[in-house]
Amino acid sequence: MLPWWELSFYLCASLGFHLYSFYEVYKASREHEEELDRQFDLEIGTLFGGLKKDPNDFEWSFWMEWGKQRLVRFLFGHMVVSQMANVLARKHRPWILGAYGMWASWCVLGAHGTAIIFLHTLISFCVAQLRSLALTWLCSLFLLSTLRLQDVEEVKRGWYQTENEYYLLQFTLTVRCLYYTSFSLEFCWQQMPNGHSFYSFPWLVAYVFYYPVFHNGPILSFPEFIAKVQQQEYCSLKSNLSAFAVGLGRLLCYWWLAELMVHLMYMHAIYSSASLLKAVSCWTLGGLALAHVLFFYLKYLVLFGVPALLMRLDGLTPPPLPRCVSTMFSFTGMWRYFDVGLHDFLIRYVYIPVGGSQHGLLGTLFSTAVTFAFVSFWHGGYDYLWCWAALNWLGVTVENVVQRLVRTPCIQDSVIQFLSPQARRRFHAALASCSTSMLILSNLVFLGGSQVGKIYWNRIFIQGADGLPGPPSPARAPGRAATTTTGAWFYYPSVLC
Repeated sequence: MLPWWELSFYLCASLGFHLYSFYEVYKASREHEEELDRQFDLEIGTLFGGLKKDPNDFEWSFWMEWGKQRLVRFLFGHMVVSQMANVLARKHRPWILGAYGMWASWCVLGAHGTAIIFLHTLISFCVAQLRSLALTWLCSLFLLSTLRLQDVEEVKRGWYQTENEYYLLQFTLTVRCLYYTSFSLEFCWQQMPNGHSFYSFPWLVAYVFYYPVFHNGPILSFPEFIAKVQQQEYCSLKSNLSAFAVGLGRLLCYWWLAELMVHLMYMHAIYSSASLLKAVSCWTLGGLALAHVLFFYLKYLVLFGVPALLMRLDGLTPPPLPRCVSTMFSFTGMWRYFDVGLHDFLIRYVYIPVGGSQHGLLGTLFSTAVTFAFVSFWHGGYDYLWCWAALNWLGVTVENVVQRLVRTPCIQDSVIQFLSPQARRRFHAALASCSTSMLILSNLVFLGGSQVGKIYWNRIFIQGADGLPGPPSPARAPGRAATTTTGAWFYYPSVLC
């Protein structure tokens, strides 16, 4: 353990760099407010004294608008129906909630949208009857690929009056794909004949149309869903309402912080202006990166926190909420702890079946590559997503190789012989800083696209920033991963190693 004063110094330095870089982003937002307003139509917010709001994060604006229109009402209706079923017809609650989910889908997505989700589910179930893992995966990939066929897109657009309604159907179909794929693969793994009545079409429908996770997740595998449904634990209405009030208060705090960020810092609008992003100071550039990824974290605390709260009231155990990105210092940790439900799905249904780490280094590389290829395709398969997936594959691979090297007896003995526990911790941080810098870059490619990634790469790693004051070097700051390249730096805090 490092001395308390040293840890306190790192903590204060981390907070100081965060706050100062955010202040620089705030100043840049105020200086260029008129220009950004002309280009991107900043909205006049009703919160925070009439400050203008940056509406250019499509995902946040999209889900907040849908929440205000319909989704909150139907999610609240699910909670009421679930609690009533828990008291009056506990044994039949899965079927009641499945029926409610289909009705809510009909109200929100219309008859055509509900029908196509049901059709995809039925096709996947029929193919699963052949008990072929390869055919099941081909079916899921085919159904997923139909979401990007232009002729099919035009037909679906014709069902709705607005683009937002069409996008809601697309998002729902994308998430539902992982749900019926989970059921079908589990069905294929069951031995014949089996006495499990859960692997039937009615249970699949109840699982796919479970409404809290219907439109945007998080991902809950079929075995986890069934395991909790079987328990049928009774919780009093009073305790459920108490848990709901506490959870709702926490969610409102997350939402308030996210809204505060888009009112004070126009990071999404600045990211949409390549000329402005190239011109801002390096402190502002670093602050934009931090603000962007932290807003992404807060956004998913809200988007995953709402269904997680309702799942707990239903007696289900949701995947853990995302861990704060400011504590991430490795690609492996980012994937393992941010979207836990998606990570568990990828490990169980993609990485391990392809071979995992059981076939040596080349087998591990291949399994990891297939996993990231699927992630990229599932997210949409755009060029910048393939770049993002390649960076993550490279990052995970390098981390695993370095980990294997450090664990060899020769290196381990040398490290123990020449470095004290405190020095080993600092050395660990120095290695983690390299991974952290590339993790930030890959996240910026995912959030802002290839152009944003190229701008950061050129300004930080190619051009540099002469005379820029930076954070303590990794050798002196083991708890805060940082890197300095040609005079520029990426500052990104991590957990104490």
